[in-house]
Amino acid sequence: MATINTIESLDARGKRALCRVDFNVPLRDGAVSDDTRIVAALPTIKALLDQDARVVLMSHLGRPDGTGYMAEFSLEPVAKRLSELLGIDVAFASDTVGPDAQAKSAALEDGQVLLLENLRFDKREKKNDPEFCQELAALGDVYVNDAFGTAHRAHASTAGIAALLPAYAGKLLQKEVETLTGMLDNPRKPFVAILGGSKVSDKVAVIDALIDKCDTLIVGGGMCFTFLAAQGYSVGTSLMEEDWIERAGQMLEKAKQKGVALLLPTDVVCADKFAEDAATKIVDVDAIPDDMMGLDIGPKTAEAYANAILEGRTVFWNGPMGVFEMDAFAQGTRTVAEAVAQNQEADTIIGGGDSVAAVNKFDLADQMTFISTGGGASMELVQGSALPGVEALKEGGQNA
Repeated sequence: MATINTIESLDARGKRALCRVDFNVPLRDGAVSDDTRIVAALPTIKALLDQDARVVLMSHLGRPDGTGYMAEFSLEPVAKRLSELLGIDVAFASDTVGPDAQAKSAALEDGQVLLLENLRFDKREKKNDPEFCQELAALGDVYVNDAFGTAHRAHASTAGIAALLPAYAGKLLQKEVETLTGMLDNPRKPFVAILGGSKVSDKVAVIDALIDKCDTLIVGGGMCFTFLAAQGYSVGTSLMEEDWIERAGQMLEKAKQKGVALLLPTDVVCADKFAEDAATKIVDVDAIPDDMMGLDIGPKTAEAYANAILEGRTVFWNGPMGVFEMDAFAQGTRTVAEAVAQNQEADTIIGGGDSVAAVNKFDLADQMTFISTGGGASMELVQGSALPGVEALKEGGQNA
């Protein structure tokens, strides 16, 4: 990240550091139920506090409609949890750029922290509205972006504001970009990529990019059935994108031409309905019943995938192998997760999203080399797309 100023070069002493973080965390009964993303932001927050900065934090949470305060999306419970993690009082503004935010940011003293209310309570945030950018910028003296999970969005707090204040990358953003680009530019070989999830159409660009980079590409989840259909198999009532069969066939051919081993299931766990209590059976992929749907990879496939994963020296995983939220269809994802965790010789990178939920569910997170906080952002980076939040720092950083 040589073209981007990072907080290592920031003298924040006595300054209001307006810091975009990703506190989009799950809440239950008015409290934070998973603080992973808050913990991920602590190194940057603590680095600023070590300089006696006056830290003003801003984030979104959930998907409010942008028309004002909605209690279920308030960041107030996050402020409480952050106070516990930092061991200091974290002030909370009841608005984002209004009178309370203005008064509390102006009243901050060195080494104090303020969290603003949900950015997306104001519809101008997602529109990257110039006036809203100005109102946010007025709350700080310097800008720090540490929200990799939203770096693929050109919003006011992730892009527009960087042109108005000296701009810097936080520690998490810096580590995310360096880890993912390093994986793509200089992976240790063999490079094994694992892709799951429901739709081929969501990950065409990612699949294409990985075929150019990896040695083995493992495909699971709902998307595998479109590939199986491209090979001429009948997939019953499984999730399958008819319009993408031809494109899937082209990617199979591309992998073959490049000498990439593209692994597809040889057996699947089928069900008569999408439910935990469904009747299930394990069948080979050439024997999927017309009235059943595949909801997980089968045991033979899981074993083959695990063996391939153990051969890797760089392993990247994004997307579950089946409907792992239901115990009846979780074994494929569990086997893959355990294989990734077991391969301690490899650089193992979890590319955000449901894969993170899976490694957490199976209590394997501490055995992974790196877990990305941004599913969408990591996928955009892997497929070679520029991230607006990162690009804005390259431009805004010139002011630093």
